[in-house]
Amino acid sequence: MSSNLHVAIVGATGAVGVELMKTLTKRKFPVGKLTLLASARSAGKTMEFQGEKIAVQELREDSFAGVDVALFSAGASISKKFAPFAVQAGAVVVDNSSAYRADESVPLVIPEINGDDIRKNRGIIANPNCTTAITLMGLWPLHKAFGVKRVIAASYQAVSGTGAQAIEELRKQVHEITSEREITRKVYPHQIAFNVLPHVDSFLESGYTKEEMKMQNEGRRIMHLPDFRASVTCVRVPVYRAHSVAVNAEFEQPVSVEQAREAISKAPGIKLVDNPAKNEYPLPLNVAEKDDCEIGRIRVDCALDNGLAFWIAGDQLLKGAALNAVQIAELI
Repeated sequence: MSSNLHVAIVGATGAVGVELMKTLTKRKFPVGKLTLLASARSAGKTMEFQGEKIAVQELREDSFAGVDVALFSAGASISKKFAPFAVQAGAVVVDNSSAYRADESVPLVIPEINGDDIRKNRGIIANPNCTTAITLMGLWPLHKAFGVKRVIAASYQAVSGTGAQAIEELRKQVHEITSEREITRKVYPHQIAFNVLPHVDSFLESGYTKEEMKMQNEGRRIMHLPDFRASVTCVRVPVYRAHSVAVNAEFEQPVSVEQAREAISKAPGIKLVDNPAKNEYPLPLNVAEKDDCEIGRIRVDCALDNGLAFWIAGDQLLKGAALNAVQIAELI
């Protein structure tokens, strides 16, 4: 790969934008020039990248001249509007939003699972939903061993998945409670401190939320399994960073814990942390700011035929967003 790629980050001042810069450095991505793009109110702000201060520019239709790779992380409406201009200018877009995930003409990619799909790109490649990405990192090696049919899952999603304002709201509410002051809420419909909300994203007529349907819809595309089924309850928890998911998976073939552990141990990007006798299992605190997801509590499911139950945790700002996007850029 050329060592002088011109990379643009759209949404550079957001939580994922910051992680994208860190990840480009950590993985020694060949950045020759970095352009930072954000809304007009962030224009002029400076951010540091590899010891150099770079001014943030206002995102415009003509912002992509000479750009090789454009990493988008500014929401679906921004991606829908500006990604086509980036492609017109000759850039390949890696989009972190939901804008193109359901578009059959746009590859939806987790490099460890379906990296070859990027060959079909027409200038845009989609990054999957963070909870889906973390879950599939554990489910994919088990699918290869046993053939997955369906999953029932509950997510435990950190507030940073909502954004910087949500992190601040949790901090503020904890302080208000411990100071015996009145609770203020703006981001979530209910208090998030010392509480859990079975409500992530907007509700659909079916009673599921949009977030809950992503694991089935995106899982089918990523794993090339059109009949894959997933019934998910997504829950926001008072954790700052890293999502966890409890999964019950049913397979075509008979399963065993030993074979499951062996399959996981050979898979890239996922680490087995599974020693209940020593209280060792994946924790959001332990996976925060780490590239690898962790899986544990693997056991034969006592209520499903050919079933396994397991617990998985991963940093949703990394494998669920920035890391996966940079890995896609590396494949490009």
